[in-house]
Amino acid sequence: MEQEQYLEFEKPIAELESKIEGLRHLSSADDGVSIAEEISRLQKKVEKQVNQLYAKLTPWQKTQVARHPNRPHCLDYIQGLITDFVALAGDRLFAEDAAIVGGLGRFQGHSVMVIGQEKGHDIETRLKHSFGMAKPEGYRKAIRLMKMADRFGLPIITFVDTAGAFPGLEGEERGQAEAIASCIDQSFAVRVPIICCVIGEGGSGGAIALATANRLLMLSNSIYSVISPEGCASILWRDGTQAQKAAEALHLTADDLKELGVIDEIIPEPTGGAHRAKEETIVAVGNAIAKHLKELLKMDRDKIRRDREEKFLKMTRMQS
Repeated sequence: MEQEQYLEFEKPIAELESKIEGLRHLSSADDGVSIAEEISRLQKKVEKQVNQLYAKLTPWQKTQVARHPNRPHCLDYIQGLITDFVALAGDRLFAEDAAIVGGLGRFQGHSVMVIGQEKGHDIETRLKHSFGMAKPEGYRKAIRLMKMADRFGLPIITFVDTAGAFPGLEGEERGQAEAIASCIDQSFAVRVPIICCVIGEGGSGGAIALATANRLLMLSNSIYSVISPEGCASILWRDGTQAQKAAEALHLTADDLKELGVIDEIIPEPTGGAHRAKEETIVAVGNAIAKHLKELLKMDRDKIRRDREEKFLKMTRMQS
């Protein structure tokens, strides 16, 4: 069982739940009834505190929630939504990149191709998956899987959760920018539905590479932006500590992006965030994907591609 981790603004909740845990360890028979009553009272107080805090999250607080280490990640969604999943590895050019996972499976009776960024849950898996920051071979693997999906007429489901593409020298040496651009280009070329869900952090071109979709969905506490708040603050104010100010300026929340017409649907998270109710969140994401997939499958292959192109052309017209 994962250890509960609290964000900075969740300190009042942490204190109350610590008291509840302490009371549960008391085993005096004489105090049994009064202890149970006190636990019940504190639990109601926790629920009220959670509701109050999560009803008015700032953009910076939503950024923290989107990055919560206990939040369900790509492999959790694959396990919860995709049956008969068969992972496919390698870009057939250089190497395998575990930051991007992908493969074939079945989603509610439909054969699909699934591609997503995996951050990992602990030190070992985070290192294995490079914290979800893919190198060029990761994006070239995604291109290979998109081409395969197009060849066999399989809808593509993508899960975005990355701070951005791998920023190291080896990524640049192997053509990081070209790989991301080619991945976006391939997304426009396929004639099968692409449905993307931002499940945590959608950062920079590393996220856009998998988010060039017919339908772009976001969990309500996830973020999606051209740059991280810390990176933006470092560029604009040369001070990374101004990240909170940058988060407000970037319009990176799901509400902001829905208003701007960038995304198609906000999937509400349970009160307290996805990390407090993983199964419920995964089911909600599955229901949203199923709804849009049903609509897209009514279109012929050429119309599916035109629909995706028109979606992004519409964004450029809105901003001009």
